[in-house]
Amino acid sequence: MPRDFKSAIKDPRVVMRVIIGALLAANLVAAIVAIKPFGGSADDLRREQADLRRQLTGMQQHLANTKRLVDKAESARRDGDDFIGTYFTDRRAAYSTVMAELERMAQEAGIKLRQDSLELNDIEGSDTLKMMSITVAYEGPYGGLTKFVDLLDKSPRFLIIESMQTSPQQGGTLLTVSLKLDSFVREGAPGATL
Repeated sequence: MPRDFKSAIKDPRVVMRVIIGALLAANLVAAIVAIKPFGGSADDLRREQADLRRQLTGMQQHLANTKRLVDKAESARRDGDDFIGTYFTDRRAAYSTVMAELERMAQEAGIKLRQDSLELNDIEGSDTLKMMSITVAYEGPYGGLTKFVDLLDKSPRFLIIESMQTSPQQGGTLLTVSLKLDSFVREGAPGATL
């Protein structure tokens, strides 16, 4: 066989057939690449590039929106912590602080405290905040009681009037007012995470 192979290589027709076959195969490969390039045609690549740019723009907008939301959430947390630090009283001093504030307002309004009671309740969903319900009764003239309510409204403490009942005293110009007030207290330092 080696002799036939050597003689076949020497035959110019066989060599030409091999060369023509190789050129035909190269032309077929070139035609396939020209018709449908492996990386895509120029139009396909432009469309893909435009799609990728649109996706990138969308993702950048989503990222910017997410950053804005994070900034807003952090700002809201700071504002909430500031509010709690300003208007909520520390539990250790809550009773004395709120009662001293009520006493100061009563003296300024010219009315007298008759009775008071306090109840501390948990707030559902919070481990660090409690609601303090204060029931107080005052007596005094109508003008003094309205001034007291006005002072309650302008108090630096976060006091909520839950209910108010007023009744006149027999044989006099004095009124008795019973108030149920709500205030909030925190269990810890003002800067503590809530």
